[in-house]
Amino acid sequence: MPRLPQLAQEPSGLLDQTRRQLGRLPNLYAALANSPAALAGYLALHDHLSRGALPGRVREQLALLVAQENHCTYCVSAHTLRGRKLGLTDEELSRTRAAADDTDPHAHAVLALARDIMHTRGRIEDTALADARQAGVNDAELAEIVAHIALNTLSNYFNHLAQPDLDFPEVSA
Repeated sequence: MPRLPQLAQEPSGLLDQTRRQLGRLPNLYAALANSPAALAGYLALHDHLSRGALPGRVREQLALLVAQENHCTYCVSAHTLRGRKLGLTDEELSRTRAAADDTDPHAHAVLALARDIMHTRGRIEDTALADARQAGVNDAELAEIVAHIALNTLSNYFNHLAQPDLDFPEVSA
């Protein structure tokens, strides 16, 4: 049972905007709408990052990896479904969750670095940064990797707090 109400409407119109953009209203957003400021901040960061340097497939892989690292079943379920819609196979999804080798060396470098950043709270070794750069990860991507970790950690932690009803096929974290 959800700990926070899952709102269908709120005064700012952000839920209607979300519904139009996504074609539906996931329960995460409906619960986050209890604070229009929190929802607006989340949506703004999500929107800006969607136009960033990292390709959509890698952004989705980052979201799945972060959800797995944070043991968020809601987000693992959502991003597994989205990953499949982007053409990721079950094997690729499993490897993403483990930050295992990706067939794309650049994607692998992004995921490995993201996992290292999460494990070290951003205090990675110079060698990890050098390895990522050697694989072609540029400065814009480095900044966005941290921003994606923050965005997805926000949704993961909020889901842990709010416990919205799972509205995706369940994939256990």
